[in-house]
Amino acid sequence: MTAAPVAWLVTGARGQLGGDLRALLAGRPADDVTALDRAGLDLTDEARLRAVLRDWLAGARRRGLRPVLVNAAAYTAVDAAEADEETALLVNGRAPGWMAEELAGAGRLVHVSTDYVFDGAATEPYPVDAPLAPRSAYGRTKAAGERAVAAAGGDAVVVRTAWVYGAHGANFVRTMAGRAAAGAPVSVVDDQVGSPTWSAGLAAGLVALGLRAEPVPPVLHRTDAGAVSWFGLARAVYEELGADPVLVTPTTTAAFPRPAPRPAFSVLDGSSWDAAGLPAPQPWREALRAALADPGLRAGRPI
Repeated sequence: MTAAPVAWLVTGARGQLGGDLRALLAGRPADDVTALDRAGLDLTDEARLRAVLRDWLAGARRRGLRPVLVNAAAYTAVDAAEADEETALLVNGRAPGWMAEELAGAGRLVHVSTDYVFDGAATEPYPVDAPLAPRSAYGRTKAAGERAVAAAGGDAVVVRTAWVYGAHGANFVRTMAGRAAAGAPVSVVDDQVGSPTWSAGLAAGLVALGLRAEPVPPVLHRTDAGAVSWFGLARAVYEELGADPVLVTPTTTAAFPRPAPRPAFSVLDGSSWDAAGLPAPQPWREALRAALADPGLRAGRPI
């Protein structure tokens, strides 16, 4: 059963995922859509955030709409978070809890989280109930956000994803597409494995989740299907764009030290998503091919 119409609130509206959510929801004229970027909703300001949410909820009630908040906002500067964990904790940890508290008993919260909440040391896909063991400030703050959402109760679901790329903003696939278009060589790590996830497909899944009137599990995993290393993904981008994949050579994580440790294994078990009857993700290579049909992404240009 699908409940409609819906009052949607999308945070992080100018981000990679937020841009695709806005585009998708624009095709639902019966619904009411509010999309807020950082200027419209400062996630470090608790009083302001709660006031905005209460006004939005009151408006939804007046119009008889079912409220659904998709929290696509995050402090995603993984390396910067190592030196600014306090700000990252406000955005990634405390703000989702404030959202969940305001939505409890009033609407559904769909909160987007990450593979970084795990230690990256597994050899099999992480199930939804795997122990949280983040190794970076970013991962710790996202894990704090998950716990805050769970503690608030209500109709809230955490959706973990990984390796997201798309038409909006900077991302790995866009960078590789730019290098491929230039015929440039590139060296990419081959000892980190995950599931590349097209943001447009992820957005469609999150909207389907928001539209579900029935209760949903409190934690789900949603990535595109299958797994590959960053090196393998880079080669796939070159191949899809007709560039010589030999220009892509493998290297190791140790050769590119960064402030924040990267998970060596980021593959998430998506059986919980499938069991919930939500739209099945595409295989990652099929999704990549569809994503690269966008001329801007093919050329490595942000929109």
